[in-house]
Amino acid sequence: MLNYIWFGMMFIAVVVGTFTGNIDAVTEAAIDMAKVAVNLAIGLIGIMALWLGIMKIAEESGLIRIIARGLRPITIRLFPDVPPDHPAIGSIVLNMSANILGLGNAATPLGLKA
Repeated sequence: MLNYIWFGMMFIAVVVGTFTGNIDAVTEAAIDMAKVAVNLAIGLIGIMALWLGIMKIAEESGLIRIIARGLRPITIRLFPDVPPDHPAIGSIVLNMSANILGLGNAATPLGLKA
C-alpha cells in the first residue's frame, strides 16, 4: 500500500512539474535528495557497525550475561514469556540500557538482534 502512495506522490510531482515548466527543478531535486539519502545511509552504517562490534565484544567477554543476570528480576516481570536464561534477554537489557541513556543509534541494532 505504501508503495502506491510513494508512486502516486512522485507521479503527481512529475506531472505538475511538467505542466508548470519546472521539470528541471523536479529532476535536480530528485538527484540532490538521492545524494542526501546515500550520505545518510553511509553514516548510519558506520554507527551500526561500531555498536554491533561493541555488542560482539561484550557478548564474547560475558559482560552481557552478567548484566542480564543482575537485571533478571526486572526482565522476568517485563517479559514473562521469555525464559530467564534465553540469549535474547541480554540483547533486550542492552537495548533498554541504550534507550535509557539516549543512545538511539546504539539501541537500533540491539533491538533488531533481540
